[in-house]
Amino acid sequence: MADRMRYLLGLDAGNTVIKAVLFDLDGNQIAMHALDGQSSNPEPGFVERDLNELWRNAHQAIRSCIEQAGIDPGAIAGVGCAGHGNGLYLLDRDHAPLLGIQSLDSRAARLADELAAGETGDLLQQICLQKPWPSQTPTLLAWVKRERPELYGKAATVLLCKDFITYKLTGRLVSDVSDMSGCGLLKMPDCVYDRDLMGLYGLDNARDLLPDLLAPRDVAGHVTAEAGALTGLCEGTPVVAGLFDVVACALGSGVVANGQASIIVGTWSINQVVSAKPTETADVFMVSGFGEGRFLNIESSATSAANLEWYVREFVERRGHHDDPFGHCNRLVADTEPASDDPMYHPFLYGARLGSDMRAGFYGISGWHREGHMLRALYEGVMFEHRRHIEVLTKAGVRFDEIILSGGGARSQVWPQIFADGLGKKVTVAACLETGALGAAIAAGCGAGVVGSYEAGVEKMTRARTTFEPDPDLRGHYDRRYRMFIDLGADMRRFWSTLRDA
Repeated sequence: MADRMRYLLGLDAGNTVIKAVLFDLDGNQIAMHALDGQSSNPEPGFVERDLNELWRNAHQAIRSCIEQAGIDPGAIAGVGCAGHGNGLYLLDRDHAPLLGIQSLDSRAARLADELAAGETGDLLQQICLQKPWPSQTPTLLAWVKRERPELYGKAATVLLCKDFITYKLTGRLVSDVSDMSGCGLLKMPDCVYDRDLMGLYGLDNARDLLPDLLAPRDVAGHVTAEAGALTGLCEGTPVVAGLFDVVACALGSGVVANGQASIIVGTWSINQVVSAKPTETADVFMVSGFGEGRFLNIESSATSAANLEWYVREFVERRGHHDDPFGHCNRLVADTEPASDDPMYHPFLYGARLGSDMRAGFYGISGWHREGHMLRALYEGVMFEHRRHIEVLTKAGVRFDEIILSGGGARSQVWPQIFADGLGKKVTVAACLETGALGAAIAAGCGAGVVGSYEAGVEKMTRARTTFEPDPDLRGHYDRRYRMFIDLGADMRRFWSTLRDA
């Protein structure tokens, strides 16, 4: 048939939304369908999801995407899934869901501090190139072992978000090196499981809970008859192991070569640079390996566009007057000239890299400030925390020549310019709006043999939409406000710790 083997399906599973996106082999988006799931908060600091709902949304999104495209599903050469990193997805001995914890969860904050302290934290850093943090997968598993021993005793498999979808598509329990290294479960830079590492987390008996480990573009399995009936995919379609979503976003935005930087303005502030060898300093948050001589040095925290999503949900959509709430916010920011007495905003709704007790807040509000000033402060505060992360990378010796911006924030007409002005560097925005799904599709193409390599996929399937040059007249303005942002955070630490201990 004419269209046979001409398409790749990329899935992108975030903390709530899952997207199925169909691409041709030139990277053109043919169809997309997204479904939003629900998170639950059974206790303060807990953020969980129903895994049955996750799979239901996944197979419905895939079917709707294929139907929208109007193609023969036999023309789909391969499927790849990207998913949010960390969190904890537990299955029992019958492969039924036990628990789904998302990467915004903070229940294990005290345990993370305990594990990160002293010699244990130093040894963990040496082996996996990151220290424990609240929603890190092994830290959460250690929390379950300590606080929910009955549940822990029922657990048979530890998966990450996208691995559960891959399992439901293929019947195989696997994960990939990019996700497992990103969650601190691999010995680095070898990217292998290690019993000594597990022992440091207090998980001596948990090695057997870990699934088979593959490279992202390795074929994990093939679509089963049951999954095919639900999704509309052809039985036997190859499915690759997939990618940690930040790695997929880097690939899908065009970042694959050493010295390229990917900034993702999404739920998390993701700032990552490709290198042939990982940086081993404790100052850098984590390193993810996605192939031989391929590492992303990552500084990140849940401090990015999630702040705007919260603002829209709580203050714009509740009014019910805006058909385009994000467009409303962008217009207000565009119409507000930056000034030295503008309010400041700390984007710490879900804690921060420097401490899970840090909180968000607007500061320096005066009677003449309007909604546009508040929103500009929020946009700038998110950018400033990205800037702080980038400075950690550069101080650790990580160098980059160009910045490619992606994620929901990159869709704004004003936010990328704020990044260019505040960082003092040219910023390129990827043409593809669904970079995570495109990166997963590139990996799928490699596994299916229709794309020769990551480099070939990036060259053929990615392109830039536009570039933003920094305004030199705003350099001093943003440098001064950035110093205020940092100093104010230092002054607020005592207050934030008081809230934590209350």
